Amino acid sequence: MSEESERALTSRLRLAVVRLNRRLRAQRTNSLVTLTQISALSCLHKCGPLSPGELAAKEGVQPPSMTRVIGALEELGLVSRKPHPSDGRQAIVALTEAGLGYVEADISAREAWLDRQLAQLDDQERAILAQAAEIIDRMAGNQN
Repeated sequence: MSEESERALTSRLRLAVVRLNRRLRAQRTNSLVTLTQISALSCLHKCGPLSPGELAAKEGVQPPSMTRVIGALEELGLVSRKPHPSDGRQAIVALTEAGLGYVEADISAREAWLDRQLAQLDDQERAILAQAAEIIDRMAGNQN
């Protein structure tokens, strides 16, 4: 592949990922929760209860920023804080039942939209996307 072709692929892939992400975000179930808050909720859904510092590290934000996110989510009743079992100076943040319901509804809405889009493709296109998803996931996991 020529250098020019590689640059074109880079640009097309970047734009396609941005557009797909934008369309998926548009399927959100509740616009009262910010994208940063959704990301924190999703992390708790995937990883389980975490300390605020652990959550901040996983989300790549500073602890004071995560403290504000947690406070807002707590006010909405989507997370709760409990004392850390072995370190009284820390807390553990977990999804509440409402938080779990929110995350599951959000995932369901996005996946329903994506299912409708995939249903419009033929078998060969879906097979290509399955391969592309594996490659993109591998690229996203590569921190170089």
